[in-house]
Amino acid sequence: MQLRFTKMQGIGNDYVYVWGTVPPVQDIQRLARVVSHRRFGVGGDGLILILPSEKADFQMRIFNADGSEGRMCGNGIRCVGKYVHDRGLTDKTHLLVETLSGIRELWLHLDGQGQTETVTVDMGKAVWDPEAIPVVTSLPRFVAQPVTADGVTYEMTCVSMGNPHGVIFCEDVDGLDLERIGPGLECHPLFPERINTEFVRVLERTRLQMRVWERGSGETMACGTGACAVVAAAVERGFCPCATDITVQLRGGDLTIRQEPDGTIRMGGPAAFVFDGVMEYCEEGSNGT
Repeated sequence: MQLRFTKMQGIGNDYVYVWGTVPPVQDIQRLARVVSHRRFGVGGDGLILILPSEKADFQMRIFNADGSEGRMCGNGIRCVGKYVHDRGLTDKTHLLVETLSGIRELWLHLDGQGQTETVTVDMGKAVWDPEAIPVVTSLPRFVAQPVTADGVTYEMTCVSMGNPHGVIFCEDVDGLDLERIGPGLECHPLFPERINTEFVRVLERTRLQMRVWERGSGETMACGTGACAVVAAAVERGFCPCATDITVQLRGGDLTIRQEPDGTIRMGGPAAFVFDGVMEYCEEGSNGT
């Protein structure tokens, strides 16, 4: 079969996007793995389906590079907003998008040619309840707690932004060997659904530097929900102020994150098209295309 797709990226967090219907394949998880492969497929951090919704303007489903389905992606949802507006599927600049972590509100900011330049997303409130994250603990909140993986103990703060995040504040972010230490934390027994891990250096009260190891994808250039989790953790621990724009510096670029006094977190950043294409895809065991 032929799969028509669009490659998009939000500060280097790149996905393969398909609009309209769930592709007629038997195994959508396998499709996500195939298209995400950077040598034998299109290449990306995963597959995102943009679908009609009965609850919102559009629906987004996200599959990680390993085929597992994610609940939310901050960089991905900004690209969804750009896609539906700039491709003429809507003329709205204020959108509601259905995700597995709930309905998210988007504001599109246009350039002089009427194209989407940046998108602000209401990411909801950080969830601190360990059972909801989930984290295996008897504590009411998992804040600045020791987690040992591969013989090294880290001080981790866990929070959910629709998916689980473990935030580790440290001094040397650039020198970390995430390929070595990432898997042990992702699959630690404390985290029954695995976890995304952010390593963060506080540069200033309003600027943070972070790298991220995403469950199911490995190290990525950026993670929108991760950046929101990092700011929530930084405010909780007193490293950053509330009700102030915080710049989160990722490998792919910067995001602006703000936690309001009521706990609501808003994320702003760019979204961009990379290219459109058609991929020949064979079901496993099929003799045809």
